[in-house]
This record gives sequence, C-alpha cells and structure tokens, in this order.
Amino acid sequence: MCARILVSLLLAAALAGAPPAPEHADSILILKKDHLLELIAGGRIIRVYKVALGRRGLAPKQQKGDGRTPEGRYVIDSRNAASQYHKALHISYPKADDRRRAAQGGVSPGGAIMIHGLPNGKGFLGPAQRLYDWTLGCIAVTDAEIDEIWSLVSVGTPVEIRP
Repeated sequence: MCARILVSLLLAAALAGAPPAPEHADSILILKKDHLLELIAGGRIIRVYKVALGRRGLAPKQQKGDGRTPEGRYVIDSRNAASQYHKALHISYPKADDRRRAAQGGVSPGGAIMIHGLPNGKGFLGPAQRLYDWTLGCIAVTDAEIDEIWSLVSVGTPVEIRP
C-alpha cells in the first residue's frame, strides 16, 4: 500500500511540472481593427494570434468579390485539411441577414470565408504574411498557428467578428 501511495505521489509531482494540456476553445473572437484572433475557453482567452484580413480595408463585407472580411456572429461549419491553403476552417457566412442585405443591393453576398493558413507552398512566409492584409475576405494565420487552432477548435464553435 505504501508503495502505491509513493508511486502516486511521484507521478503527481512529475505531472505538476509538465505543461498543461491545451484547452479546447469554446468560442472565437476576431477583432478586425486590432488584427487579432482570440480563442476563448470558459470565458478566458487561451490563445491570441495576429491575423491578416481582407485586402480591401476594414469595412464589413457587402458582396462577393469586395475583398472585405464580414462582421457578425457565425460558427465554424466545416474543416478542410486539403484546401488550397494549409488547412482551413470554414465560417458560416453568409447567414440570412447577409443574404437579405446583399439581395436588397441586387448583389451576391459571396461566401467561402475561412480561417486558414498560408497558400500551399508559401508557408515559408510565416509571420511576414501579416505585414499587410492580403486575403479575399478570409482570416489568415501562419501554418503553425492554423495547426494549433485546428487542434483546439471543433465544428460548431461560435465565431464573432467585430469591427
């Protein structure tokens, strides 16, 4: 019995020095003006990433091809490990409000808004990709960052994109 207690104490001591297991994010917050993506778990920010956004400025997306990142509340609705970028998490844009607004303007709302890594074969750019906004409306991080985000985010995770 004493040996079992000793082994348990030694194991607990060893684990105490180990880095904590990553938490699973229960929401994502994107702050466009600050170019930040925050992963949140239990009301606590667990990771923060600098991002590149749509190349046509910080105004909200209005229509297909405008090169802007949308604003609003969405969810991660699919994952693509074989995209033209190093992994991609699809955001549920456009939602009904987006489609209605675009229809009123007689335009298509567009779609294919994702959180993704760099274009395949361009991973060497790393953090330099954040020096300017270059996407067609997506949220871009480095390949290493999308690998981490991929491991912490599931389909169904809420995403809020703020100005």
